Order: sequence, then structure tokens, then C-alpha cells
Amino acid sequence: METSVQATGPILVLNGPNLNMLGTRQPQIYGSDTLDDVVALCERTAARFGREVVAFQSNHEGALIDRIHQARGVASAIVVNPGGLTHTSVALRDALVIPEVPIVEVHISNVHAREEFRHHSFVSPIATAVIAGLGIQGYAAAIEYLGTRV
Repeated sequence: METSVQATGPILVLNGPNLNMLGTRQPQIYGSDTLDDVVALCERTAARFGREVVAFQSNHEGALIDRIHQARGVASAIVVNPGGLTHTSVALRDALVIPEVPIVEVHISNVHAREEFRHHSFVSPIATAVIAGLGIQGYAAAIEYLGTRV
């Protein structure tokens, strides 16, 4: 979804449940980079386009939804890794359309090569783009995509 929000607005980088455990949680799947590494990568990438990143992570669905609501009229785009909420949360999906900005869904692992339940996303149908399986470089790819289009 794209609207007239100024491209100068920050890009909201939203991370869902358990992503605060990056670097220690199942490194064979998610790698050894931490959430701080992800945020730093996003900030460096956005700076190349003269853009700002606002990062937020929560293990609580309601906190993520509240942060999305706050982005309406402020953020120019959203990069979201919903974690496990990808496959379960209609409420998160419904909130993501409220800011009316482009959304890039990111997954560190290739969710389609994993358990069957991970193959369905409530977010993908409303996303402008979906990136999966690139490790944390998927976040940089999302920011680059948005930096050249939004």
C-alpha cells in the first residue's frame, strides 16, 4: 500500500517476538548477529539514501500494534519481521495497513524451507515485497528497495 506520506519520514523497522534473542537463539538457523547488529545495519543502509530508521522490537503483539498506530502520518515505510506472529496474527496484519505506507516483510531464514506452518503469512498479501532467507542482509535489501522507491 502506498500513499502520499513524505519520503523524508523515517522507515520503521519493526521486529516481533523472540528477535531480541538473535545471536543466541538457534544460531544454526538465525546466525550469530544480534538485534543490535540488525539495527546498525539498517541505520547504515538508510544513511546511504539520506534516510532515518526508527527501530522497535517487542515480544508483545499489542505493543507492536500500538507502535504501528503511532507510525501513521509519520513513517514513510515499514520493514517488518513479525517473527512467529507472521503465521498467527490477523490483528497485526490489520494494524499494518493503518499507516498506509509500503511494507516490506523480512525473514532471516527461508521460512518456505522450514516447517509447514511457517509457509503461511498473514502479512505477505499486504506487503509490497517479501524477503526471506538472506540472513540479516534481508533487512539491508529491504531498506535499499525502499530507499530507491519511497
